[in-house]
Amino acid sequence: MRALLCLFLVALACAARAQDTEWRVPFISTPGEVVERMLALANTGRDDYVVDLGSGDGRIVITAARRFGARGLGIELDEALVRASRENARRAGVADRASFAQGDVLTADFSAATVVTLYLLPELIGRLQPRFLAYLKPGTRVVSHAFRMTGWRPDASQTLQVAGPHPGQGDESTLYLWIVPAAVRGVWAGGGMRVRIEQNYQEIDVEGATEATLRGADIAWRSPAGRFRGRVEGDRIIGDDARVLARER
Repeated sequence: MRALLCLFLVALACAARAQDTEWRVPFISTPGEVVERMLALANTGRDDYVVDLGSGDGRIVITAARRFGARGLGIELDEALVRASRENARRAGVADRASFAQGDVLTADFSAATVVTLYLLPELIGRLQPRFLAYLKPGTRVVSHAFRMTGWRPDASQTLQVAGPHPGQGDESTLYLWIVPAAVRGVWAGGGMRVRIEQNYQEIDVEGATEATLRGADIAWRSPAGRFRGRVEGDRIIGDDARVLARER
């Protein structure tokens, strides 16, 4: 059933490309248990600002506010769905924390998000992918239902069985989580240390290190000189041991 759904969505994507106009994607709502698992996978909490791209009837943003205590914004192209979402939020008693805006996800400003959720066609995700890296803060969590990003390995994934029939939905869903990494490619020096770092999304190679990790803005590596842990802040890495590395220009 899930394979049939994917074929259906890909066919619609081809139709959208042929029109060569604004994106008009099908509205297929996300099952309630999938919504909750998406938000849980992102470790959503009260301090988060959740932005749902292609928010449909608003259920993800409303659930984020009602069940997780977060604030949220849904961005949806269909003005009728935006109106319905606002009414749904009012009925759920979370209109003060769940807002909705009519707009194109390809041009909308969602840079303030700490959690981004999406259930979009693969080509649309591909067009959004550079914006995630360019505009979202390191550590922002991006969760996608059903479709993954090209070339960017998920930090985590989950597959769950859907309890009951749901329009447009097969009997299982796969979720993907990415944590936006800080940009660390380059040469860094300071505190008696000089290292070159190569980067492919969250996967990094630190010259001379036997292991290296990057999770959001948190970076660590082990080398013959010892272990280094720190946090990336723009063009500086602040070490736990108070050493400061600056990116060389």
